[in-house]
Amino acid sequence: PFLLRDDEDTFKILIATDIHLGYLEKDPVRGNDTFVTFNEILEQAQKNEVDFVLLGGDLFHENKPSRKTVHSCLESLRKYCMGDRPVHFEILSDQAVNFHFSKFPWVNYQDGNLNISIPIFSIHGNHDDPTGADALCALDILSCAGLLNHFGRSTSVEKIDISPILLRKGRTKIALYGLGAIPDERLYRMFVNKQVTMLRPKEDEDSWFNLFVIHQNRSKHGVTNYIPEQFLDDFINLVVWGHEHECKIAPTQNEQQRFYVSQPGSSVVTSLSPGEAVKKHIGLLHVKGKKMKMQKIPLETVRSFHMEDIVLADHPDLFNPDNPKVTQAVQAFCMEKVEMMLDNAERERLGNPRQPEKPLIRLRVDYTGGFEPFSIHRFSQKYVDRIANPKDIIHFFRHREQKEKNDSDLNFGKLVSRPASEGMTLRVEDLVKQYFQTAEKKVQLSLLTERGMGEAVQEFVDKEEKDAIEELVKFQLEKTQRFLKERRTDAEEEKIDEEVVRRFRESRRKNTEEEDEEVREAMTRARAHRSEDAILASASSDDELMDMGMKATGDSDDSLPSAMNQGRGRGRGRARGARGQNSTARGSSQRGRGNTSGESATSSRTYKPVSVPAKNMSIVDGMSTVCP
Repeated sequence: PFLLRDDEDTFKILIATDIHLGYLEKDPVRGNDTFVTFNEILEQAQKNEVDFVLLGGDLFHENKPSRKTVHSCLESLRKYCMGDRPVHFEILSDQAVNFHFSKFPWVNYQDGNLNISIPIFSIHGNHDDPTGADALCALDILSCAGLLNHFGRSTSVEKIDISPILLRKGRTKIALYGLGAIPDERLYRMFVNKQVTMLRPKEDEDSWFNLFVIHQNRSKHGVTNYIPEQFLDDFINLVVWGHEHECKIAPTQNEQQRFYVSQPGSSVVTSLSPGEAVKKHIGLLHVKGKKMKMQKIPLETVRSFHMEDIVLADHPDLFNPDNPKVTQAVQAFCMEKVEMMLDNAERERLGNPRQPEKPLIRLRVDYTGGFEPFSIHRFSQKYVDRIANPKDIIHFFRHREQKEKNDSDLNFGKLVSRPASEGMTLRVEDLVKQYFQTAEKKVQLSLLTERGMGEAVQEFVDKEEKDAIEELVKFQLEKTQRFLKERRTDAEEEKIDEEVVRRFRESRRKNTEEEDEEVREAMTRARAHRSEDAILASASSDDELMDMGMKATGDSDDSLPSAMNQGRGRGRGRARGARGQNSTARGSSQRGRGNTSGESATSSRTYKPVSVPAKNMSIVDGMSTVCP
């Protein structure tokens, strides 16, 4: 309760994401929806006298918004965010670092030429991200005009150092981290290769409330086409997750990393999907010291959206596919359903006069089982004056009718998919540590520590360093032998065990920097081995190519020019696309550069190297060198 009291130590932050200004701006019914709701959001900020507004990306729907969209946005920002009300927090960090890409590298409310009452901090999303030769985005225009503070921008594709904006109000200090939208596959790879570093304040680092704003896929859309929550640092207190449109604004705790995640969702319906049908909210975040409270504020100007599903095969008493009039019966049933949804929308609007009059309606019809769809166009004509999206009220779909095969596939999926998804929540090094901590005494590690072994196994699994485990074991064995020689230990098993287990291992456990250095050295050796193997493999492949070249030149004089001509004609069209791929490869070419966390640098591969059979080794073989 004390968090809701306005005092000199409590930050009040309005949180919203995915406003998508300009979405369907030319639609005669829905064209102004985004602008009206944006005004409501800023109105709530003014009404609640917040310290600042925090936006999680996709303020604009288009990368190059129209003049109408930009004008409406500027109009709203000037109306609600400029004024004489004082700003009660200060910035302690180096603003030249926080806003290094701006020609005016300082927060707008400290500019002597501007009169800002509500500062807005925003990262960019995937819709309004920087593009072009100058790498500018729509937010940079607002930032240059002094109406918004664009932060969380990263220009490097090799490494990302996220430097926080340090804010203080009374005795409460917030470290505000931001990361604008980056292609998910690239960011996933950078996290795996430890190329993403979140910098922390040197003084009293535990006294800061760490708030992180990100705009990426949260739900899994592919193997690497999302960002798992466990990739983020565990010192964070709250993550504000943009890009996902379903409103899950109430903070939920990540069981592994222990931080909380709030997913505000979008403020406008941009797709007729179940996630968008959830009631839209923005959040009023109160932070005092290290404690927080998120107050949900329902948005009143959002157009209501109602959605239902119908499976025709579930109603054999009503619909018989062999009946010649079944299509008319299905159409009448759908009309009845739509009328019911319209009645619900009207009842909902009675308590909220600010809500737009025409609702969004979606009826998904599964017509599997021999049914035929009716004319959607004719159906939609009946609701032009009552529904905001008459052209796409009905969506027909059907499942493939390979029942036996599908059943077996589904059963197999139920058995396999769940453990796989659960496995994603654990990191490799955690599994190694858990294994050795619970193992029997005879297989406990003596020379290595769980942490060092975990790093080596992670290199083996995630980065395909085939010699990582073997080299770590060899390196540690050599170091232990040197240690015993220096101490002139007698060659008796009991004395050796005492020296190794009690003194050597315990000293290494305490000195984590030394252990990190050992892992780095071992990984360097492993990469050196792999480089030698790659050179040998490439040399052998070059010999093969030379042989092939000799054969080609001996065959025909006409074949070579024709092949060159074909390559010249077709190669240009592909070269541009390939450039982007090459830049991605270049961006990941020097992994580990600038890594301040003292962890091992990683390899430059974005492809699988040619493997030498003698060096191929499974993870079981690697582990057998540790636990024979």
